Amino acid sequence: MLNLTGKNALVTGIANNRSIAWGIAQQLHKAGANLGITYLPDERGKMEKKVAELVEPLNPSLFLPCNVQNDEQIQSTFETIREQWGKLDILIHCLAFASKDDLTGDFSQTSRSGFNTALEISTYSLVHLSGAAKPLMTEGGSIVTLTYLGGVRAIPNYNVMGVAKAGLEISVRYLAAELGPQNIRVNAISAGPIRTLASSAVGGILDMIHHVEEVAPLRRTVTQLEVGNAAAFLCSDLSSGITGQVLYVDAGYEIMGM
Repeated sequence: MLNLTGKNALVTGIANNRSIAWGIAQQLHKAGANLGITYLPDERGKMEKKVAELVEPLNPSLFLPCNVQNDEQIQSTFETIREQWGKLDILIHCLAFASKDDLTGDFSQTSRSGFNTALEISTYSLVHLSGAAKPLMTEGGSIVTLTYLGGVRAIPNYNVMGVAKAGLEISVRYLAAELGPQNIRVNAISAGPIRTLASSAVGGILDMIHHVEEVAPLRRTVTQLEVGNAAAFLCSDLSSGITGQVLYVDAGYEIMGM
């Protein structure tokens, strides 16, 4: 049985009810995990209110602001975890961003600032958060991030985000090698295209989804909850021998040649 009772899980990246992070949080809660939720703060507090209302049924014991471009907020987040939980068992990294201007047209026209921002938020944040989580995972742990096929193959308009995901996937391997001796496992889920707030910035996202529905062996794309199920598995003892891997949850699309 998949059972996460007694496990403390920090989930990042929930923006609305379409977020893959939301699907993961639901399944972790269903498996019995004690949840902490972070949100991206804004001046008017709109995101805080929206995410708080969404996650209320999951009864998170921590609800914290965390902008991963702000070192002080990251430090504060993990200090609060240390003070209130004492340990951390699960870290869910669902953070990615690139300027909409850099997700259409020619990749060679990617701006310097756009390139740096995409890699800082989408790739480096995993490294930084893992480093902050490491001393709190005193009983071992599981770190799970989200990637996409565009990190290993050229996908129209994915552009700089493909570079960020490629960096994310190799970061998973280096982190798995570093953290393995502490029984901390690090894995990624490569989900099929799902219409989310983040994916809507990618030019032609609906065409990508329709193509998967026509070509994938299962003749459909996947849901947030299906990705959530895979994440819950990777966070549980059922996957205790798995680390440094990319698990494709994409209805089989990745295996197809055309």
